Amino acid sequence: MRLHVTERVSPETSTNAQKGAIRWDALKSIWLFLMIIGGIAAITLTPNWGGVLVFLGTTAVTICAGHSVGMHRLLIHKSFQTPKWLEYILVWLGTLVGMAGPFGMIKAHDMRDWHQRQSECPPHPSHGASFWQDAWWQMHCKFVLENPPRFQIEPEIADDRIYQWMERYWMSQQLFVAVPLYMVGDIGFVLWGVCLRVAVSLIGHWLVGHFAHKSGHQGWHIRGLPVQGYNLRGLGLITFGENWHANHHAFPHSARLGIEKGQADPGYWFIKCLEAMGLACKILGPSDQPEREGLTRVKPEWKQRSVKLS
Repeated sequence: MRLHVTERVSPETSTNAQKGAIRWDALKSIWLFLMIIGGIAAITLTPNWGGVLVFLGTTAVTICAGHSVGMHRLLIHKSFQTPKWLEYILVWLGTLVGMAGPFGMIKAHDMRDWHQRQSECPPHPSHGASFWQDAWWQMHCKFVLENPPRFQIEPEIADDRIYQWMERYWMSQQLFVAVPLYMVGDIGFVLWGVCLRVAVSLIGHWLVGHFAHKSGHQGWHIRGLPVQGYNLRGLGLITFGENWHANHHAFPHSARLGIEKGQADPGYWFIKCLEAMGLACKILGPSDQPEREGLTRVKPEWKQRSVKLS
């Protein structure tokens, strides 16, 4: 039985959610700088429509099927189920985004979620810093608590040899993209399909996280918490539904993030396509788990029954 996302973090007597330090993460920082340099080289040294198409195609597959569906909704939140072989493929595509391996992504997500559920949340996990300060902190640093809670990934994931392999060699996974691209389009395709893709994906992920915790549209509010999620309207198609962050805060278990009329959610459409092919089941909607404590409707005049919570 998999642990729920909130159960992987277990505070101990000495745990302090506030006391810690922001430290430079050399590996993460150098990795991003290298990808940015390669991305700039793609645009300035090898400009061509083939490279643009490679960039768009590989970005769409890795961000939508990989990060949004495989890593976020499937592995982290267990919002639906697939055959194990397909789960591996989707999570691997998420690893290709270039942020971290499956264990690193689970820990980063769950620790941030735990921090945001406290009565007080430090500025790093809350995206509470200014624009450029938050950019540096999120993409080049890590927040290290002096007395952190115990963190445990469920054994069926932590002891899985394939996931262990993905975690150990998460940067090297780019070779599975780079080698075929080099054979087809030389170094130019590698710069477009690996370097520029990873750079844009990492910066874009931070941008959505930054603004989705600042302001925007809200259908729901969580009483008593200092950190709220906001929906970033107009970005559903290019973020594959990850922009509906107020909805996600309200219903973190839901595979469907765009739950109101007009909220495009390509990630959910992809899951429904898998279901139609018999490759996805037990898809959770907003009403399929108990309501979060303190969940309130922001605009009472919007009738709850007008929202299809399924």
